[in-house]
Amino acid sequence: MADVIHHDHHDGHHEHDDTELTVFGFWTYLMSDLILFGTLFIAYVVLSGHVPPGTPSAHELFSESLGFVLVETMALLISSVTFGFAVLARYKNNVAGTLKWLIITFLFGASFIGMELYEFNHLVHEGYGPSKSAFLSAFFTLVGTHGIHVTSGLVWMLVLMYQIKTQGLTLRNTRRLACLSLFWHFLDIVWICVFSIVYLGGVLV
Repeated sequence: MADVIHHDHHDGHHEHDDTELTVFGFWTYLMSDLILFGTLFIAYVVLSGHVPPGTPSAHELFSESLGFVLVETMALLISSVTFGFAVLARYKNNVAGTLKWLIITFLFGASFIGMELYEFNHLVHEGYGPSKSAFLSAFFTLVGTHGIHVTSGLVWMLVLMYQIKTQGLTLRNTRRLACLSLFWHFLDIVWICVFSIVYLGGVLV
């Protein structure tokens, strides 16, 4: 009996170590992603002033759309809060609550992507695509890369909701939820930098 208890304790400790190792590995990935975004931010700052004659500057482009982007920003920030509620529901081992808050998070995240695609389409339709100037090329690359990350997070969220729905809040699904939470909050922080440097900074310059 003692051997069984010792064996179970060892297995539980081993799973706990795996969780810590997985989260540490995901933190390492996020740091590499931080370098990627840092490089894109530097490129944007360097190229934002390269605007040929007849092409709108950041001030001209974003002055009218700042309110729209602010609503877009709020959608993503609210999604970060609702994701926090999903994690809290997980701590209570509440499957229905976790799924409910993940669905709400998904809807806010999808709204953010929808608004971003609308903005891109509007700019291209007006003739201000990424090939128009170095500034626009850097803008589309930076904001588009963030959008691709958010889209990937939404796909991951759908898969995770299915796994939680069919398997429950297992140790593996809890680990996946923790990693997705880190990823989602990281993207919110990156977007705050995008909004501050690209949009707000562009209007104030």
